[in-house]
Amino acid sequence: MSCLLSQGLPEETSTETSQNSEGHTAETLEDVLSEIDVRDAGWRLGNYQILEEIGRGGMGVIYRARQRHSRRIVALKRVLAYHADSQETLARFRREAEAAAHLDHPNILPIYEVGQCEDELPFFSMKFAAGGSLVEAAPTLRREPRRAAALMAKVARAVQYAHIRGILHRDLKPANILLDGHGEPLVSDFGLATWLDSVSDLTHSLTIFGTPGYIAPEQANPALAETAKLTPAADVYSLGAVLFDLLTGRPPFLGEHALAVIQQASQKPAPKLRSLVPTLDRDLETICAKCLERDPTARYRSAGALAEDLERWLEGRSIIARPVSLPVRLWRWSRRNRLTAVMTVLSLALGTVVGALVWKGQFASPPPTTGIAVLPFESLSGDKDNTFFADGVYDGVSSKLAKLANLKVISHESVARYRGAHNTQEIGRALNVPYVLEGSVRREAGRIHLNAKLIDTRTDTQVWAEEYDRDLTDLFAIQSEIAQKVADKFDTKVSSIEKAAIERAPTTDLVAYDRYLRGKQLVDGSSFSTRAKEDLLQAVELLGQAVARDPSFVIAYDPLAGAHDRLYFLGFDHTEARLQLAETAMQSIRRLRPESGETHLARAQHLYWAYGDYDRAREELAAARTTLPNESRIPLLAGYIDRRQGHWEKSLEELKQALDLDPRNFSILQQISLTYQVLHRYKEASATLDRVLAIAPKDFATKVQRAWVDLQWRSDPKPLHTTIETVLAQDPNA
Repeated sequence: MSCLLSQGLPEETSTETSQNSEGHTAETLEDVLSEIDVRDAGWRLGNYQILEEIGRGGMGVIYRARQRHSRRIVALKRVLAYHADSQETLARFRREAEAAAHLDHPNILPIYEVGQCEDELPFFSMKFAAGGSLVEAAPTLRREPRRAAALMAKVARAVQYAHIRGILHRDLKPANILLDGHGEPLVSDFGLATWLDSVSDLTHSLTIFGTPGYIAPEQANPALAETAKLTPAADVYSLGAVLFDLLTGRPPFLGEHALAVIQQASQKPAPKLRSLVPTLDRDLETICAKCLERDPTARYRSAGALAEDLERWLEGRSIIARPVSLPVRLWRWSRRNRLTAVMTVLSLALGTVVGALVWKGQFASPPPTTGIAVLPFESLSGDKDNTFFADGVYDGVSSKLAKLANLKVISHESVARYRGAHNTQEIGRALNVPYVLEGSVRREAGRIHLNAKLIDTRTDTQVWAEEYDRDLTDLFAIQSEIAQKVADKFDTKVSSIEKAAIERAPTTDLVAYDRYLRGKQLVDGSSFSTRAKEDLLQAVELLGQAVARDPSFVIAYDPLAGAHDRLYFLGFDHTEARLQLAETAMQSIRRLRPESGETHLARAQHLYWAYGDYDRAREELAAARTTLPNESRIPLLAGYIDRRQGHWEKSLEELKQALDLDPRNFSILQQISLTYQVLHRYKEASATLDRVLAIAPKDFATKVQRAWVDLQWRSDPKPLHTTIETVLAQDPNA
């Protein structure tokens, strides 16, 4: 088609600047082709109503659209129709759109759906950025350098997140950094910029990715740009160029045409920031200069390192790019922390006295005295159903004790590993608790026989024991009695709210309780299951049966909503219908117990999994903490939110809190190791993975990850090669 159309155009229309004899601008081939896709607003594309065209480039067109069922406004991109015969273009569009859809970060423009319209052209929908781009915001930001730096720190964190997942942007520029309605930055066009953006900034003869003025010098080298030799340093350069533009009103290099700009960037050092705006801070100039080094190895080692330096500058701390002397660092610290500085001087004056007291043992910290692990109760019957029933009894006791703010209770995941173990001293040391509660259960002829005993792990002595022989309908009363007597033995202060929580029966229907326990177990184990979809669907069925039998069974709605959320989030059933089922379960929770900690936690998980609404999820977690002091999922989810928002150090603190409540949790340890690796704290990452291997010494993935850390840390590939060879020798299918 292109060839036929070009034959119908005069030769002098081959450039955009040609004019005909009457002085009108000549019509170009590109103009004619783009008109093929011009349509009236109001037409439909897949599940979307097109409202208006908001952008157009050489390869694609962007619309503002409304999703029909949810009615939310989105931006929608699709390939222009005249590229329909280019299989390479279509294949790359689909592949890169799907790659971008896997980037889940609060400062990366989220992609909602990748699809295909009736004419078989691919499209994808994404969040509509109501605040425009940095192009429009630049004049305002130029007057607010601190705001510009804070914004670019968030952008750098987002780019670092993409780098960790193996994606280079290659076209970072003000037009590709959008702003939402609250002014938060959203990096767009990951992996797609070359195919969808306008090519007006590039000459057709240049085989480069990106926009002159913002791309790194090595990116303009075809030998590098067309191979896999580009590194994250290229994006670091672009980030520095965008920051330079925001602070000065222009990119680092200017020229009459693209080639001139590229040549300057390759041959000359970037101009100093303060040569254009003398009032800017010298440290900010240093940060820009380090980003814009021509040698990639001289730039920040990562986008995350750039973000960290910008954050240090914003906080008044010394930047990494230019180390300062110890006296200057102390002076800056004292300015930020005047009261602390005064107290430090007083502390130094008292240091000798305090040291002597500590040496004499007068200030020695006693070992923990109120921590407990409730071990899985032993089933005294051989059948599987009674074993499951015994687990339910133990789960209820542990959950009730966990409501007590003044008693540390280890989470289920860690204690489950000690099923059948009897070396209480070893268990106490491993879980760092002075007490364990053991029990045995037998159910027969409508009655329950239960023995419980509290043991001091430091001396391996029995502190308390009691035997129960009751009607099966007294199950929940027995759980409450055990929890209360354990609290009494510790002289634990129990508030009226905590007492009510201990005494409250979850349901009056034992069959519903059985369905709840079975469904909850499937949801909790779905993260490590090879049958995750099947397990979650079965959990929905079981939990649905539980709430059908007892519609007031509030704690059963929590895992029910969680199962729906995971089916939606993990893509097993990413439909509005599934999301509505989760919403229905959440409405029941809020209706039955609107202000309970369980409700706030369930709400936080729902906002996280279903909507990615991290700020509101964090608010719900804060409310949940007040009544669920021993719930490890609260700091764990808070840590995940911190990571998604780029707060890696804060995330580490939260994950460690979760680990304190669940010290043998395989997954939490792995997440802590991953966080250490991102922070380049390889010694701690190695030690954490060693703890994982102590729990699961045969886990192949952890062994390989441990060797990978050695490669990152010491640049030594030998452990990795050896580990992989050993793993494959043991299991060729690993």
